[in-house]
Amino acid sequence: MITRFGDPFLSETERHTAWGVAQLEALGSFLPEGPWTADLPSCLYRQGTLELRVSVLGTYDTEERSWMWGWANPGLQGTEVVALSAAVERYGRAHGIAELTAPTLDLSGFPDPRRAAETLAFAGMGVAQAPGYIGVPAGSGTQVYFLPDDPQVPQAPLDPVALPRILVAGAGLIGHSPRLAVMGFFDHHGLPVSQTDRSLTAELPGGSPVNIQFDALGRIAEVTLNSLS
Repeated sequence: MITRFGDPFLSETERHTAWGVAQLEALGSFLPEGPWTADLPSCLYRQGTLELRVSVLGTYDTEERSWMWGWANPGLQGTEVVALSAAVERYGRAHGIAELTAPTLDLSGFPDPRRAAETLAFAGMGVAQAPGYIGVPAGSGTQVYFLPDDPQVPQAPLDPVALPRILVAGAGLIGHSPRLAVMGFFDHHGLPVSQTDRSLTAELPGGSPVNIQFDALGRIAEVTLNSLS
């Protein structure tokens, strides 16, 4: 049983939080209402009228309060449907992130085990560079998490109007390092940044600069967009 995630895992996850918040919003708007089914050998997920290619990231047992990575599932090991999950495990080994390489994790020691499971799903989405994740109930006591692996899923654009909200929401999701959340967002969009101890500046597409100020505790204090017009 673990009671908290390690710093390497938190730092890695933090890099994906702000981008992930925007991407999950885009995925949520894209998915139609309706029941879901999956054909795992074919890597196909259907919801309403939509059919997507997916990978199984992992499952959460709501009774045992434990997480199992898709690559560790005895019935799925080595199959195509866990290819992205296996890539997450390889990344974890290469970077020394224990949470990504342990086949199962007992989350019962967390104050909110379900939130801990969502954090693992969020991390897997980010490491795999998947355009979101889909968590759905799969029978009594089990939640299965899929990663879309399909070009149909829209990529969240960099929206200057929504940027302050996205950065603040992403930085507050874990709270381990707001600066990493901000830097990871701009890195995902391929934008270089300049920084000081208390600020970070990036140039948005079109040339408008955005400046993020941090307070003495490292939290986002202000996001300022400066128009060139």
